[in-house]
Amino acid sequence: MHAIDLITLGDELLLGIRQNAHLLWIGDQLARHGLVLRRNLVLPDDPAVIQHDFGKSWNTANIVITTGGLGPTGDDVTREAVAEALGLELVFDTSIETAIGERFAQLGQTITENSLKQCYKPEGAEILPNPHGTAPGLYLEHKGKVLIMLPGPASELRPIWRDAVIPRLRKAGVLAGQTPYLQLRTCGIGESLLETTLHPTLDNYPGLHIAYCAHQGLVDIRLSLSQNTRLPQQLYAAGEACRAQLGAHFVSYGAPSLASVVISRLKTLDRTLAVAESCTGGLLSHRLTEVPGASQVFAGGVICYSNQAKITMLDVPSALLERYGAVSTETAEALAQGAAQHFNTDYALSATGLAGPSSDADTPVGTVYIACFSPDSLRSHKLFHPAERSTVKAHAVTAALDELRRELCKV
Repeated sequence: MHAIDLITLGDELLLGIRQNAHLLWIGDQLARHGLVLRRNLVLPDDPAVIQHDFGKSWNTANIVITTGGLGPTGDDVTREAVAEALGLELVFDTSIETAIGERFAQLGQTITENSLKQCYKPEGAEILPNPHGTAPGLYLEHKGKVLIMLPGPASELRPIWRDAVIPRLRKAGVLAGQTPYLQLRTCGIGESLLETTLHPTLDNYPGLHIAYCAHQGLVDIRLSLSQNTRLPQQLYAAGEACRAQLGAHFVSYGAPSLASVVISRLKTLDRTLAVAESCTGGLLSHRLTEVPGASQVFAGGVICYSNQAKITMLDVPSALLERYGAVSTETAEALAQGAAQHFNTDYALSATGLAGPSSDADTPVGTVYIACFSPDSLRSHKLFHPAERSTVKAHAVTAALDELRRELCKV
C-alpha cells in the first residue's frame, strides 16, 4: 500500500482567499486508480516551514506531491526549500529557459529576469512540460520514493497531471489497471432516504463497501470491494440492481454534470433548448455552456431580472405579474413558454425566485419556482431551500436541469 502525502502551498490558502481545490481534484484522480491520500498538509510560503514539514512527509511517505510555489516571484520558494530538505543541488536547465522564451514570444511579451528562476530544478529531476504556463512540473525518483512537484494554477496543474504524471506513475507500477470502485450519481432524493431505499437491495451483496457523498442536490454512491484492484462482476450487478431500484432518481454511472447529461440527451433526440433566468442570473446558461458541443442544441438564454425585462424580452403579461408576482408558478411558466417561443426551441427552462438576503412576508428566502416547457407539456414546481444566496442559486440550477433530465427520459 502506498503512503501518499499531498502538500498544498500558499499563504492565500491559509488566509481563506482561495479554496484548496487541489485536494479535491487530486484526491479524486488518485481514487480513480485505487490510491488514497494519507494526508494533506497546507503550508505557508515560508522556506523554513516547507523544509521542515516536507522533510517529515518525505521520511514516512512513498509518494509526496506538492502544488504551488514554483513560479517566478519572491514568494515562490517551494523548489528551493524542497531541494534543501533533500540535500540536492539546484541546477539550471536550458531547456526550461527555451520553453519560457517561446511562451513569452507566443504572448508577444519580453521575458523578465525573474522568470529565469523557474529554470532551476533539483538535480536528477525530470521536467514535466507546462504548455499553459511558464513553470514546469518536476518528477523525481529518489531513494526509492517519488516526488511530484506541480504549479499552482489549476489550468496548468491538471493538464500536467493527465499528460505527464499519470503515464509516469503507470510506468512505475503505482497505478491500478482499473478504477477499483463503481460510482452512481443520483438527483432528487436525499442522502438519508437514498440509503433507506437501497439498503434492502445492497444487503444482497455481502462484502460491499458503500459510501455516500451529497453535494448541491446530487448524491453519489460509491460501491467497492475491499482488497480488490479489479472490478468483479458482482460489483456491476450491484450497480444495476441499484439503478433499477432508483428509477428516475438515477442520473448516470460516474460523476457527469447534470448539464452534460441533458446536453447529451438533447443531441441524441435532435432537440433544442432555451432558458429564461431571473434569480439564477445566468448561472443556468453558464452550466450549459460549460459542456463542449452545447451549441449544437442550446439556442440561448435570457436574464430577465426585473419585471420590466420579463415583459419586454419575453412578453410576460404585466397583468400576470401584478396578480401573481414575479415569484410564482404562473410567472415561471410564462417565462419558459416565452423563451421557447423567442428562440423557437423544442424545450425551455425557467427559474424565478428569491435568493436573498432580504425577504418579504409572503415569500421567504430560498423560494424558487422552476418551469419546463416541452413539445407536450408545460410543467412547474416550487423549490424551497433556505440558504445563503449563492447556494439558493446553485440548487435552483440543479433542480431546473434535473426537471429537464426527467422530462427527456420520457422520450
